This record gives sequence, C-alpha cells and structure tokens, in this order.
Amino acid sequence: MIRAVLLAALLLPGLAAAETRTLAPGDDLGRAVAAAAPGDTLVLAAGTHAGRVTLDRPLTLSGEPGAILDGGGAGSVLTVDAPGATVTGLTIRASGSDRVAMDAGVFLTKAARGALVEGNTLADNLHGIVLQGSPDVTVRGNDITGRAGRQAEAGNGVMLWNARGALIEGNHVRLGRDGIFTRVSKKDIFRGNRFEKTRFAIHYMYTTDSVIEGNVSIDNTVGYAIMFSDRVRILGNISDGDRDLGVMVNSSNYTQVRGNRVTGRALPAARWLAASQGADDDMASGASAEAPPVIHAGGDRVGPEKCLFLFNANKGVIEDNAFEGCAIGIHFTAGAEGNTVAGNAFIGNQSQVKYVGTRNLDWSADGRGNYWSDNPAFDLDGDGIADAAYRPNDIIDRVMWTAPQARLLVTSPAVQVIRWAQSRFPATLPGGVLDSAPLMSPPEVTP
Repeated sequence: MIRAVLLAALLLPGLAAAETRTLAPGDDLGRAVAAAAPGDTLVLAAGTHAGRVTLDRPLTLSGEPGAILDGGGAGSVLTVDAPGATVTGLTIRASGSDRVAMDAGVFLTKAARGALVEGNTLADNLHGIVLQGSPDVTVRGNDITGRAGRQAEAGNGVMLWNARGALIEGNHVRLGRDGIFTRVSKKDIFRGNRFEKTRFAIHYMYTTDSVIEGNVSIDNTVGYAIMFSDRVRILGNISDGDRDLGVMVNSSNYTQVRGNRVTGRALPAARWLAASQGADDDMASGASAEAPPVIHAGGDRVGPEKCLFLFNANKGVIEDNAFEGCAIGIHFTAGAEGNTVAGNAFIGNQSQVKYVGTRNLDWSADGRGNYWSDNPAFDLDGDGIADAAYRPNDIIDRVMWTAPQARLLVTSPAVQVIRWAQSRFPATLPGGVLDSAPLMSPPEVTP
C-alpha cells in the first residue's frame, strides 16, 4: 500500500500538468507543438489552419466543428512521429502529390506506436492515411475521399507497410486507387468499413494472419483482393455490384472465406456500360479493366465477372457464402488444390463453376454440399439433401472455355445430343467439380 501511495504521488503532478490549449486560425501550430508537454491537448478552433506539421510527442490534436488543417498542396498535411498520439475531429486536406514521399493527409512513422486517428474528414490528399511501419495503430470512423480522375494517378484511402497489429475500423472510403492497401504486414484487422468507387476495396500483398470482417464494398472494380498472403480470414463481408471480381484469392494459402455475400446489383445497364468503357487499364493480375459488366435478364441486373476467383490458392475453406448474379460463381484455376467448399449458395450465375483441371473434386463436407439454383433435384426422404449428385460442368462447358466462338452452337441439336448422352452415361463426363450432397434450399447468409 505504501508503494502504491508513493507511485500515485509521483504520477499525480504529471497528470495535473496536462494542459489544453485552443489555437485560432493563424496561430503557429508547429510552435504550439514544440511548446507542449507530453499528454497535452491542442484544439484547433473553427477555420483554416496551416498544415505540414509534425507531432513529435504524445499529444492529442483535435478540432472544433469547422476546423480545417490545410497542407497547401505540398508534403503530408500532418505527420505523427510519437507513440500514443491522437488525431481527432479535424478536416484534413490538400496534401502534396509526391508518390515517392507518399504524401498523405496523415502520415504515421514507425515511432507512432499505438496512435489513434479517429473521426476525421480527409479530402484532396494523395493518400488519406499512411501507416509506414507503425505498430498497433487504430484508424477508426474517418471519412476519406480520394482524388477524382485516373485511378493510376491517385493514392489509397488507407495504406499500410509493415504495420503490425493495425485496427482499421468503421471508415468510409470513396474514390482514389484502393480503399485499403496493405503490404508486408501481419496480424491486422480491417472491420466494418465501407468502400465505394475505388479500384480494389481491400488489397492485400504479403500480409499474413489477418482478418477482413464485416466490410461493405459497392461499385468498385474488385471487392476483396488477397494476393501472396497466407492465413487470411474473410468473414461476413458484402460485395454488391463490384464490376470484375467480388473476392479474389491469388497465390495465397489457408484462406478462410466464410459468411460473405457477393451479388450483382439492380442498376441501369447504361451506367455500367459507360463505367466499363471509361475504366483504367492498369488492373492487376486476375482483374480485367476492359471486361464488360454482366447484364442479366431485363438489362438492368449487373454483377461481377466472377463472384470468387481462386488462382493457385490452396488448403482454404469456402463455407456458408452466397454467390449470386455473376457471370461465373467460382473460377478455380492454376493449381488451386485441397480446398473445402460446402454450405454455399450459388444463385442465378450464368455459369456456376469454371474449373480448369481434370481432377475430380467433391464439393461437400461431412455430408453437406452446396445449393445450386439450376439443379432440378428431388428429395424423396426429406432430409434436405438432394437424392442425386450435381455436376455444374460438362464436356460442352470445356469446349466453350477453350473455344468461345463455339457458343454459337450451344443450342444446336448436336450439342443437345451430346449433353443427353452424358446424362445417360456418366462415365463420359470429364473430371471436375462434383457435389455429392447438394442442398435443396439455400442456406441463410446474413453478413
């Protein structure tokens, strides 16, 4: 008890010394930072304040309603270079455009361990928020608008490099290049964010042991792109009307894709056609910027080219997702092996599955397969499992994949005879996906 009293006596003077100072427009923020003690709070009054300032000590920088921190179009508007600093309640705008320097609205260095960037509005910056080697940072509840124009010349909403333990939560990101771009990081959580009109909503490169949960991606070119990143969990997200791909897993292993919903979106087809014709052509592997949107019956239902694209992705789990209104429900290619696929709903896709391979793959687990909207099945014993196995592809599909011009013949009597013969003689069917326990009704997916 004596030790506790002595410790409190030592700490109380420091706590009492913490001060709050309000700065008017025109006051020198850099000088105020230099004069502040660790733990102090600097409040920017309503109006425009000059940016290009560095927080080199653990301060709280906040803003009254209408407080603007302006970078004047050069450098990063605010640099955080101290542990435990907080930036909140500000409008932060007009960074520079130096891609090498990674100009940003808020730039956090590796010294900014445990910093908090919360409740800010960021606009007209090259990058919104950059975490450059900053561990255990929280970026929460910010509204980030990127620069309009060519995506190739824009920056990212939130960009991370080697930012272990980051929590990016509840932000709204629109325009710019990628909503969140992470490279060479681990143990990050991206949760409850919303992304609109970007290239990739979330883009992983060499980022492992991380979680993407409860996010919403709308009107982006690609929803969730996981590349060269192992043990990533993609849980309960929405991809609504993303043009090329809902979810892409490229050269990544042990990925869990659970409880997500990827759907087309009911919008005027002309809008999507115009967006497709004007899109940038700088897409990464697996997403074609020139691919037209998928237009469904009625001309107004559009969806991704592929709901889920797996390229050299192994030993993953794909369970309890809904894939609806895409040109292709799931595309497996380039050695994607050892994946468990069960409990998913494939609804109204033009092709439910495209599997480029000759092996037989059973897409069921523990007697539970997937729901297929085009499966005319019977369930005589009423156990919820169809009485016969389901094959989403046949030899004609393979012909169409290798020779797309053959689609002109798909309704011809000769093709129909081949398909009839395959249904009567299953031994003639090619290797590919087989669901040995297809579901009679779609599982409920409510991300």
